[in-house]
This record gives sequence, structure tokens and C-alpha cells, in this order.
Amino acid sequence: MKRPDPWARRRARLALAGAGLATTGLLLLTGCVGTPAPPPVTVVVTQQPDPSPSVAPVPTQTPRDALPPEPAPIEPNAPAQPAEPLPEGPAFDLGPRDGALGSVVTDGDGNPLTYTVVAGDVFFDIAQRFDLPQQQLLRMNPSIPGFGLDIYIGDIVNLDWTTTR
Repeated sequence: MKRPDPWARRRARLALAGAGLATTGLLLLTGCVGTPAPPPVTVVVTQQPDPSPSVAPVPTQTPRDALPPEPAPIEPNAPAQPAEPLPEGPAFDLGPRDGALGSVVTDGDGNPLTYTVVAGDVFFDIAQRFDLPQQQLLRMNPSIPGFGLDIYIGDIVNLDWTTTR
């Protein structure tokens, strides 16, 4: 004689309970469906032609004398015109700034004569501090190599526009 499986009843109850839960869930979810949306409305627009069309103005001829003169033709490989020289003038100390914190020597009237380079100085910032174009400062200091990129602590930069150093 075969012994009855003690777990068979329990499995049957669990299967029945699971089926009951699934059925209950489906019944609850059927109430979530709303009414369908109404169909979209189609609108037809017709455009009426403009009752009074406008007439474009007729261009008038301009006399030949009123036109600007034609530019001179460009000649290939022609020598370039000399560049306009930079204005030269005295230096004005606008005060210390990042990249130009060195000391200044002035004449009796307060005009800057020389500038001593300190750590962190940049030639461009020195030119900005003294309100000079960098090219003018380079012309005033032909002994500074590398277009001002090679300045060192202790270098003396000329600020007197009437002399070169």
C-alpha cells in the first residue's frame, strides 16, 4: 500500500489560492479602463485671395555719374604698401597689475624711465601697465630677445620713448 503524500494537499491548496488571487486581480484591473477618447475633430481652413493685389514698383535707372567709382584692379604680386607707423609717445604708469609688479624709476617730472622685472612678470602685461603697444615697447628695447618672451628677473626695461636700450 502506498502512503499518501503529505504535501499533496498543501500544493493543491496553494495552487487554488494562486488561481483565486489571479482571478481577483484581473477583476480589479478591469475597472481601471476608462471610456475611450472622442475622435479628433477635423478643421478645414480655406484661404481667400487678396482682393487688391499690390503692384511692385518699377526700378528707375541711376545715372552713371551717381554711382561710386570702381576700385582699382588688384595687381598680383604687387609690392605691399608700407604699414602705417604706430603712434609713439611717453609711457604712463597705470599702476601695478598681475604680470607687471616690478619697480619703476621716474624722472623729476614723474615720467617713467625704467622698469625692473620681478618674478611672474610678462612682457605683454608690462606694456599694458604703461599704456604702450607691445611693438613700441619692443622697439624701445631692441636688446630684449624673442619678442619679449625671454625676459628674466632683474632685467631693466626702457620706458623712455626718446631712447633705446
